Amino acid sequence: MKDIAKPIMLIWTLAFLFHSALYAEKIRDIANVVGVRENQLIGYGLVVGLNGTGDKTTSLFTMQSLANMLESVNVKIDPNDIQSKNVAAVMVTAKLPPFARQGDRVDALISSIGDAKSLEGGTLILTPLSGVDGRIYATTQGAISIGGKNERGGGINHPLAATIYGGAIIEREVNFDIYSKKDATLSLKTSNFQNALRAQQSINDAFGAAIATAIDPRTIKLNRPETMGMVEFLARVEDVDMDVTRDEKIVIDERTGTVVAGIGVEVGNVVVTHGEITVKISQENLPDEGSIDMGDGMRLNAANSLLSTGNQPPTVANITRALQRMGAAPKDVIAILQAIKRAGAISADLEII
Repeated sequence: MKDIAKPIMLIWTLAFLFHSALYAEKIRDIANVVGVRENQLIGYGLVVGLNGTGDKTTSLFTMQSLANMLESVNVKIDPNDIQSKNVAAVMVTAKLPPFARQGDRVDALISSIGDAKSLEGGTLILTPLSGVDGRIYATTQGAISIGGKNERGGGINHPLAATIYGGAIIEREVNFDIYSKKDATLSLKTSNFQNALRAQQSINDAFGAAIATAIDPRTIKLNRPETMGMVEFLARVEDVDMDVTRDEKIVIDERTGTVVAGIGVEVGNVVVTHGEITVKISQENLPDEGSIDMGDGMRLNAANSLLSTGNQPPTVANITRALQRMGAAPKDVIAILQAIKRAGAISADLEII
């Protein structure tokens, strides 16, 4: 295969076929009920009980926080006199689920913000968690967990990030009276005119009445039948089946050279030259004589460096695998895909991360 990658110009001929696909989904998988949502919580706290792996005394905010905490239990001390390395300043975050009630528990995530080496073995001191309105909605305290290690010694843990599973207790509720409402609104997770119309039609067909109206490509208004409670109504709406058009997307991570694309993302007619590689995509077929089987239904003609997928439609997956087998570096694969997208031969969205 190394000899195959030597020619200065590599021209690959691939077939082209356009198709679109519909996927069966339930309303709950593609839409959210407006108002039924999580809320983010955040707080500042201290992790104690560390074995000399906490923040250094040069972390003034940690020493000041420790002095303030001790003063709250009637121990007054100058922050400059504290020499302990067993304490670490952390930010604590949690998610307040919709309709959470007082006493419910959620996970709390802890992240070091000082120069600690590890949070392993520590205990989080009582920390209030606030919402964007500044009000306290939960409190958390307890022994933290940074995860474990697998049998081969590999770790899933991160020494400066930890979790208290079920450690945050809900203290204040977010009031949302859904029971008394006569209407509701659905918000599609992805804006799409066709999906909005299909959702409208599927809901109306399921209830046998015009209770759903798509007012834009993302929003669908619902009118609750008088004979049905809102909870029952939304439960039935979320369980409605419908056909969904999915927007294809190609995700490229330039730092790692990773390309993620659906197997069926197809490519149109285009010719792209990148360095010593030229990619030619057309409906032309190549003869089998003198060609090499590359797998996946692809054959390479070594005499003129032409690559064919035969009767199979060319896809991003085909092109990516072919480039890799021809010896192209990850950065070259990414550059070629970007050029093909700019030429308009790939209809799927290209997202660079």
